[in-house]
Amino acid sequence: MRVEHTGAGAARSPAPWPLYELDLAEARRTGPHPLPFRQFVLKTHSRCNLACTYCYIYESPDRSWRERPVRVPDATMRRTAARIAEHVRAHRLSSVRVDLHGGEPLLGGAAPLLRYTAHVREALPDHCAVSFVVQTNGTLLTPDALAALAGAGIRVGLSLDGGTAAHNRRRVDHAGRPGWPAAARAARLLRDHPGSYAGILCTIDLTSDPGEVLDGLTALRPPALDLLLPHANWSSPPPGVAPDDPRTLTLPHRRPTPYGDWLAEVFDLWWDKDRPAVPVRLFAEIIALLLGLPSSTESVGLSPAATVVVDTDGAIEQVDSLKTAYPYAPATGLDVHRNTFDEALEHPGIVARQLGRGALPAACLDCPLVAVCGAGNYAHRYVAHSGFQHPTVYCADMTRLIRHIAGRLRAEIASASP
Repeated sequence: MRVEHTGAGAARSPAPWPLYELDLAEARRTGPHPLPFRQFVLKTHSRCNLACTYCYIYESPDRSWRERPVRVPDATMRRTAARIAEHVRAHRLSSVRVDLHGGEPLLGGAAPLLRYTAHVREALPDHCAVSFVVQTNGTLLTPDALAALAGAGIRVGLSLDGGTAAHNRRRVDHAGRPGWPAAARAARLLRDHPGSYAGILCTIDLTSDPGEVLDGLTALRPPALDLLLPHANWSSPPPGVAPDDPRTLTLPHRRPTPYGDWLAEVFDLWWDKDRPAVPVRLFAEIIALLLGLPSSTESVGLSPAATVVVDTDGAIEQVDSLKTAYPYAPATGLDVHRNTFDEALEHPGIVARQLGRGALPAACLDCPLVAVCGAGNYAHRYVAHSGFQHPTVYCADMTRLIRHIAGRLRAEIASASP
């Protein structure tokens, strides 16, 4: 599958694998057929009104946001919509998802979001259903904006770090003022309009009490909750972790597992609730994988990636989490004005994220949890000047969490058996 590249390009590249060392012809010959994109992340605004201290866009090595138009031009909206429709027709897709992102997408108000969705709807063929979600920090969501979004069939997802001011202390504006009061108003507004509520994304903070975070978020009554590991890698380790070199990684179960412990505690609280609990995507995905079902996220499992990003200038990019690796890591060199999404499917980074086991190192292939963990989030596998063919920097934490969930599931099944 691999060919060693010894030229100057590989020596200079921050990620020789997959950019130079992945044999694309061999991967296509022996690997899975390219999977068309089904999720399109469309950037509507390249700036943000918050300055979260851990932001993976504005605090990462990649500063390409400075080079983008602040707002997506209408011509780029129309061209992107045409490219999505072209991809849908080429692959006879029956449904797609469109996520409206930033920066903070509501910095431009609701009107640009309504125009973008209208262009996409107008371009798509009748046989393809489309769902729209805008992901926001909530500080600019007003009743009028929510009504306009709801009228256009756009649901709203919130990004929070918990359900209290203390949990959200890292989410401040550029003057250092807390974003929580405005975000809390948005959460209450969405709680009263469940049809428009898409859920909450929450990045884990080890200094926050797991039970308090779960209770605080549950009180906001989201229809779904996603707990996210902080975007980090072996060369930029996560807070509270000083990992070894992944090439000498052995016996992950003997290493410190602060994130695995935190998540295991949340899982127990969630699992043991008397009343139906809000669905937590990470837990649901791991349970499904343990039961032999496929995953629907890149965070766990071996299902191929089917997400692509279009920035405000029309650039076709890989997922934003790669910005934490090195400058321009998500770049493909393609854009909607000159290129099709099918061309993006041939980029080494996207091919690698669709290879499943073919993209994993020997340490992962020999692991009994490989089908569930899947080496973790692709961005978390990075090592500077080596690339992404490594276990996740959260290897020990994922081992801890998966084994814990498997144990609880096994005990539940045993207690229910006659």
